[in-house]
Amino acid sequence: MPHLVAPSLLSADFLNLEKDIVMLNQSDADWFHLDIMDGLFVPNISFGFPIIEKIRKATDKPLDVHLMIIDPGRYLERFKKAGADIISIHIEACKDPIPALRTIRNLQAKAGIVIKPETPVDVLADLIGEVDLVLIMSVNPGFGGQSFMQHTFDKIAELRSMIRSLNSNVLIEVDGGIDLQNAAPLVEAGVDVLVAGNTIFSSGNPMQTIHQLKSIR
Repeated sequence: MPHLVAPSLLSADFLNLEKDIVMLNQSDADWFHLDIMDGLFVPNISFGFPIIEKIRKATDKPLDVHLMIIDPGRYLERFKKAGADIISIHIEACKDPIPALRTIRNLQAKAGIVIKPETPVDVLADLIGEVDLVLIMSVNPGFGGQSFMQHTFDKIAELRSMIRSLNSNVLIEVDGGIDLQNAAPLVEAGVDVLVAGNTIFSSGNPMQTIHQLKSIR
């Protein structure tokens, strides 16, 4: 399957959000990536249900919702109702992620599990059968514009091997510091979904940048 590109709206212009959404609708972007932060799990706060609901009304593209919040199980139904198509939770944010992951699937959404840069891949061994995607953070979660961490490539290789050994179709998504230089090596390493924020929205031609990310082979 060709890789997907999911622009992160955390880097969009919130004074002109509709303009950026129209641009993404016209672009080669596959998903909208929405970072939800609670100020507790990460030291920042982003946006919540009202913004997601507005974005949902403005696009038919899937909304890829990344929850950087403590105890995400409390809000899964509300995120689905707001318009989420994919809901990903951090393994570090809940004592037992399996009930939350099963709830996401019961809500007819795709379920994702996320790991921070310092979290080893082997913690996912018992979760691959519960998820549709794994999101590897290649920067510390909570802020945009950080530099890509090179050890992410080792984690991708380990995760890809694990997925193959389990005969799974789980997607590998990577988020953080992705640009036009490292995108091709990431796709070659086996990444299925590229999340990019600053690279796209700080570009002089965001649509062209998305096209370049999407055209990588």
